[in-house]
Amino acid sequence: MFEKILIANRGEIALRIQRACREMGIRTVVVHSEADREAKYVKLADESVCIGPAASNLSYLSMPAIISAAEVTDAQAIHPGYGFLSENADFAERVEQSGFVFIGPRAESIRLMGDKVSAKHAMIKAGVPCVPGSEGALPDDPKVIVQTARKVGYPVIIKAAGGGGGRGMRVVHTEAALLNAVTMTKAEAGAAFGNPEVYMEKFLENPRHVEIQILSDQHGSAVWLGERDCSMQRRHQKVIEEAPAPGIPRKVIEKIGTRCADACKKIGYRGAGTFEFLYENGEFYFIEMNTRVQVEHPVTEMITGIDIVQEQIHIAFGDKLRMRQTDIEFRGHAVECRINAEDPFKFTPSPGRIVTWHTPGGPGIRVDSHAYAGYFVPPNYDSMIGKVIAYGATREQAIRRMQIALSEMVVEGIQTNIPLHRELMVDARFIEGGTNIHYLEHKLADMPVLKKEK
Repeated sequence: MFEKILIANRGEIALRIQRACREMGIRTVVVHSEADREAKYVKLADESVCIGPAASNLSYLSMPAIISAAEVTDAQAIHPGYGFLSENADFAERVEQSGFVFIGPRAESIRLMGDKVSAKHAMIKAGVPCVPGSEGALPDDPKVIVQTARKVGYPVIIKAAGGGGGRGMRVVHTEAALLNAVTMTKAEAGAAFGNPEVYMEKFLENPRHVEIQILSDQHGSAVWLGERDCSMQRRHQKVIEEAPAPGIPRKVIEKIGTRCADACKKIGYRGAGTFEFLYENGEFYFIEMNTRVQVEHPVTEMITGIDIVQEQIHIAFGDKLRMRQTDIEFRGHAVECRINAEDPFKFTPSPGRIVTWHTPGGPGIRVDSHAYAGYFVPPNYDSMIGKVIAYGATREQAIRRMQIALSEMVVEGIQTNIPLHRELMVDARFIEGGTNIHYLEHKLADMPVLKKEK
């Protein structure tokens, strides 16, 4: 096994990876910006290297700085976490070319699945159901674009081939608005992602967001670890995740899970990954694949007992998968709330020093966070400062435990979105289960606290 791994990330995921390594007896090197010098995971690391100032492009996105840190500390492998360079094929390539192991998929797999057009082609070939739409990128010919939209049927959504994170997409309801929407999305895509290609899909009006977690090794084996429902979203950003997805027949889940595992074998995928789907009227439609560990991986770990980060490390080392599909058992239910340093209803960031930090405990409660009393939340990065995960034998028990956990959690000195989570955990529609991806946006628009602001 590796003796030393460099963690090329920050925040709660850096601490999560560090803990997985320590349990495996692997030494860790943490890279950090000047803004993260006092972070918990920096203090706990075997070695730490400052790689630049607070700005991400001068630190966590600096490939030469990260690779240099690996060289001077004699690390053998680099774990990219999520975000930053985790899905950058050039980084994966440079890591391997520099003599280190990239704990993730091969560069070619990241490129294949990172481009939404090539990913869709690959999934169609592999038998994974996709949203009806254009066959590849839209051409420049306006007549072909109009014909394609008529064939797909309105409303349609125009998406950037290289997009992600909810950016680079535009919904079109009428033919009159179509060509202008395509032109604007192309311009935005070129500026934001360096790739002006766009494609078209049928816009599903009330879908759920359901995803399948997979593990796949370089020896031709792949397994799926169940599904997660991530439909509670605001502006395409997930707020609450749970596993399993309520109200979807197990036979339907097993069918799509098997297809995802088979697709990994067909494309020669290596590592952990997530197939993201829209689910509507009993049908799954592939939208993208995330070629990394995801923020919401703990809910899958809670219901399977499998440490996904440790499995990533084993796969990267060259080990065969340590389980077969028949070994995987799904037990109970897990819910995760993302805790952000922000106004709970206006969503404006709230960086600053945490004065009081009291996290919940009790049966079935897990808190993944790098924060502590006295910690300064920097304004330079994503506002997420932790995750609370509640596990129960049933969904009802998991939600009840989450309600109790949120009532116990105290964070003072900055604002957090804990009050919003408390509200959502007693929301009748959430408790019923199966809300669509637009539900939270509509609920927020109708909340009295926001109506007063208007």
